[in-house]
Amino acid sequence: MHTFEQFQLPKSVQKALDELGYSTPTPIQEKSFSVIMSGRDMMGIAQTGTGKTFAYLLPLLKLYTFTPTHTPKIVILVPTRELVVQVVEEVEKLTQYMSVRTLGIYGGVNINTQKTAVYQGIDILVGTPGRTMDLALDNVIRFDETRKLVIDEFDEMLNLGFRTQLTAILAMMRIKRQNILFSATMTDEVDAILNDYFDFPEEVSLAASGTPLENIEQLSYAVPNFHTKINLFKQLLATNDTTTRVLLFVNNKKIADMLHENIETDFPDQFGVIHSNKSQNYRLSTMANFQRGELRGIITTDIMARGLDISDITHVINFEMPELPELYMHRIGRTGRADAKGTAISLFTPREEEMKFSIEVLMEREIEVLQLPETVEISTKLIGPEKEKQAFKFLLKKAKLAGDGAFHAKVKKNTKVNLGGPSKTKKKTSGSVNRNLLKTQAQKRQKKK
Repeated sequence: MHTFEQFQLPKSVQKALDELGYSTPTPIQEKSFSVIMSGRDMMGIAQTGTGKTFAYLLPLLKLYTFTPTHTPKIVILVPTRELVVQVVEEVEKLTQYMSVRTLGIYGGVNINTQKTAVYQGIDILVGTPGRTMDLALDNVIRFDETRKLVIDEFDEMLNLGFRTQLTAILAMMRIKRQNILFSATMTDEVDAILNDYFDFPEEVSLAASGTPLENIEQLSYAVPNFHTKINLFKQLLATNDTTTRVLLFVNNKKIADMLHENIETDFPDQFGVIHSNKSQNYRLSTMANFQRGELRGIITTDIMARGLDISDITHVINFEMPELPELYMHRIGRTGRADAKGTAISLFTPREEEMKFSIEVLMEREIEVLQLPETVEISTKLIGPEKEKQAFKFLLKKAKLAGDGAFHAKVKKNTKVNLGGPSKTKKKTSGSVNRNLLKTQAQKRQKKK
């Protein structure tokens, strides 16, 4: 069996690992170590839950040498505020016996407070692209000494619209640096940036893009509408004792709040809700409560589908099917981690069938559809998008029923044909002019007779 001893880490890092109880590296940690140690650029393709954070931190800390400067030697960019907090915690765990200054920066907090922290000196900077770019443009953060750049969840950053910020940061950095990138999928946009900014990165792949995790049971239910989904979910909570740590994914903030309000009536104080409109303190405290087991589940948007290390998730519920097939993989990757078994349940309405099909095409695998329990009440109450779709269908149906009868008769009746009569707004047609001319000529011939 391989152990971390084979990496010949500095004694300070090895001691920290031993105290954390880690002894065996994961496959992505083993594959990445020698590549990063060689100094080459690296592109890692690995899904969530595979130990990516330690995969880049361990070799970087082995390569790290102290220099008496105040600008960051290592820059780590991640897509969300929560992930910044998490990575900073991991760095601090591993460097507790090293002289390393670590700082996390992100939006949503006072920028002046972060400026003050930057001026005190940084060795390892962890940040979101937006706030990092803001501080760099203000000349608060400088990259003069930055030799190592890590971009984690690269594809998700591009999905969130951070391309401009990323390219701006890359343009500000010194050319001679090592780039380490991790992504769950290899998209055309990822490939384009690699070609533009990186020097023939070596690819380290743990699993093919879109490959389902084998220790996750994937199930689904065909459900007619939103409120029936709520009824089904409540029944699953009431009848399934294993649903003890649940992540419930929706596609937008409004639906998240609406769902939380509905669940709260039957399961008070058992679920939290996290999305970008919630304050930073609220989001972090909700996650902490969930980790401590004080909450049964969290309702969230895809802000939590990537990177966050939440342990022992029993169930991922796709209350709404994700709009991008790749997001499905990131969502279900929150369960079934570290060799544990997990369950992913997707609830889909008729308008979401195409999304489900796209996911199955990506995975090259069908998601089993279960029979809707007879005890689940089928609701007739519709929410906004469902009402609009039904109204549109009703109009189409009404027109079709009219057929060639009343509908077409009415259309025929309302069709106006210009017969050349007088009009205040339109000029007379050439046909009408010719008829009047012929009439005048006929009258003149009649007078001559």
